[in-house]
Order: sequence, then C-alpha cells, then structure tokens
Amino acid sequence: MKRSSVPLVYGIYIAIALIAYFLLLAIFELHKNPAYSVFNMVITAVGIFFAIKKYRDKKAGKFKYQKGFLAGLTAGFIATVIFTGFFAIYASELNPDFSQELITMWETDWFVNIGMLVFTVALMGFATSFVVALAVMQLYKPSWNTAEGKKHTY
Repeated sequence: MKRSSVPLVYGIYIAIALIAYFLLLAIFELHKNPAYSVFNMVITAVGIFFAIKKYRDKKAGKFKYQKGFLAGLTAGFIATVIFTGFFAIYASELNPDFSQELITMWETDWFVNIGMLVFTVALMGFATSFVVALAVMQLYKPSWNTAEGKKHTY
C-alpha cells in the first residue's frame, strides 16, 4: 500500500502558517494574550480543508470518507507536533520569561512550568485537528439524497 505525502506536505504548510502568525503577534506584543489563539483554529481549518481537497483530487474515484478524515487528521497532527516543538523552543530558550508573562494575565497564584504550558498547546492542537477534520469531512461525505442512498433509509 502506497502512502500519500499530502498530509505531510500540508501539515508542514499549516505549521509554517501557525509559526508565522505567532511571530507576527510577537512583533506587536500580542502573543501573550491567549484570545488571539482562536485564529489558530482558522489557520488549521483552512489547511485541513485544502489537505483533504488535494487528497480527494489525488484519489479521484477511490476517495473514501475514512481515508479523507485520516488525511486531514494526520495533517493537523503533524502541524501540531511541529508547532509545539517551535513553541517549546520559543518559550524555554528564545524568550524564557514568556511563560511567566502569559500566566500573569490570569492573576493566579499557580505555578505553571514550561512542560505544562507545552502540553496544553499540544493538547489544544490535537483537539482542534480532530474537530476540524470531522467538520471539514462533512463537506466531502457522499450524499444519501440519491436513489442509491434512499435504499439505506426507512
């Protein structure tokens, strides 16, 4: 079975876009506000949409829902791993005070180490990838509103 390179390529594209967005926010000192991370979902959704579209076009008539979902999910997971690696390096080496500045926005007495922060970023990325892949695949699933589809309904 030959593996497709579409999820890898689009996962790298998504990661580059996420890193560029983070660095753009850092230029304006907005990267410390977690509210701006909502746009990460938009970047991931667009990337997963194009990954599934490219995968569907590459497979032509042999496109299956499960394989398309897996292609989108894999692209999102690859992007999450790359972005999380970048974030870990940024927060621990390039800007060591970043985690403390980020946590003080919530005015809490909790001590959150860099590992917990990186884990949270990874968990958010994996969850976003899963939900977005499911949502995008709704656009590509075959319709049951056909003569063949009506055979499977009551």
